[in-house]
Amino acid sequence: MVPAEVFLTFILMLSIFLGFELINKVPATLHTPLMSGANAISGITLVGAVSLAGTGQQDLANWLGAGAVALASINVVGGYLVTDRMLAMFKKKEG
Repeated sequence: MVPAEVFLTFILMLSIFLGFELINKVPATLHTPLMSGANAISGITLVGAVSLAGTGQQDLANWLGAGAVALASINVVGGYLVTDRMLAMFKKKEG
């Protein structure tokens, strides 16, 4: 039987590789809409990170949860700022 840590490390490495390959194959014109869609996933990550950070179980889990909250928050806020900027390019200019 394979230990859980080895299995989870394999899943992490596989997801990193697949994500890298997928993003490299996306044309440059689709990166911003793809980022906009990824904000929903980051929102789910943020909810999971908040629940992990607030468990009070182990110190390591609390620190990892706090780090995950910080990184997911940066990703969500940055993604929405970029999306807002992209949408502003399509508005008609007055005057």
